[in-house]
Amino acid sequence: MTTFVHLSALTLTDFRNHGQTSLDLDERHVVLSGPNGAGKTNLIEAVSLLSPGRGLRRAQLSDMARKGADGFSVFAKLDRDGDTYAVGTGTTGVTATDNTGRTRRVRINGTTANSADELLDLSRVLWLTPAMDGLFTGPAAERRRFLDRMVLAIDPGHGRRARDHEKAMRQRNRLLEAPANAQNDLMLDAIEAQLAGLGTAMIVARQELVSLLAALIDRSPDGSSFPTADLSMAGEPEARLEAGMPAGDLQAWLETDMRTGRGRDRAAGRTLTGPHRADLIVRHRQKAIAASLCSTGEQKALLIGLLLAHAALTASVSAMTPILLLDEVAAHLDPERRAALFDRVHEIGGQAFMTGTDRDLFDALGDRAQYLRVEDGTVTADA
Repeated sequence: MTTFVHLSALTLTDFRNHGQTSLDLDERHVVLSGPNGAGKTNLIEAVSLLSPGRGLRRAQLSDMARKGADGFSVFAKLDRDGDTYAVGTGTTGVTATDNTGRTRRVRINGTTANSADELLDLSRVLWLTPAMDGLFTGPAAERRRFLDRMVLAIDPGHGRRARDHEKAMRQRNRLLEAPANAQNDLMLDAIEAQLAGLGTAMIVARQELVSLLAALIDRSPDGSSFPTADLSMAGEPEARLEAGMPAGDLQAWLETDMRTGRGRDRAAGRTLTGPHRADLIVRHRQKAIAASLCSTGEQKALLIGLLLAHAALTASVSAMTPILLLDEVAAHLDPERRAALFDRVHEIGGQAFMTGTDRDLFDALGDRAQYLRVEDGTVTADA
């Protein structure tokens, strides 16, 4: 049984251009319309902070606080099939810990969480923004980040493994810069064993996500509204796993490759083997070409189709309907494709927040949504 999750209230204090914004919401989708720069994206960015990480803009915390404010806070009432949870996050009243500004604190029902990962026990928040339009033509690092967000939605432990892997890799790179000696070699042995274990777990989790998505996509509609994406992973360890190498053997191979490749990596100034070198390959099935070679419109449609498939998979695996944040998603779609998008979003069963400059773009939603007008950081009902 899938738990229905939605926000019933949202309050922003000193967040971006919102001095004090409070919304009472029902179970329907939420449409935010208004001119550019009014604060629509700021509002859904605040919702994105109800998940681990730095939100949909990946901004520094110091940049999220309204100019002149000491910090910011985001408070939400999260309803799960009738049970309500009070969730708060922000930097107000939190001591600065680094030169970027402040540390984000998360509170659930009045209790401070040990980490933002605890938010995944309550909900899954997924998003699509205009900044992601260049995903298929941009650097591989952006696709890895996109992939890891998808994995995190179905495997809450993935974020911790990725952070631990990055930390260990930085330690190894620093040791490679130091003069070689027996003590450093022993430390490298230990770090490489850790990296091999974490890296294998990351590679396996990514491959599982890709396989689950591929199976779901194959069972989905024929792609008449949104083209079908074929997914695969590129990278030497990824290819070994795909070819049938057991996870234990892959871990041993990674560890051996790093140990014997220290000279290579020392010369390169970085670690050249591991999940941080992988790439997500996306192809347009109907046209049998790489997504990077598709038109801008086709790439947008592929991305939307991929997000919808991932949202459906998230609902199935996590047993929670996801909260979707769709920023300016309807602007470049024709009326038929917009209507198809809204129908698919509604079928997934969760609550979606959608933004756009033109309220009329969302007419096909009808009474399935509540409509709000955003201007200069102020939100009012839009009949």
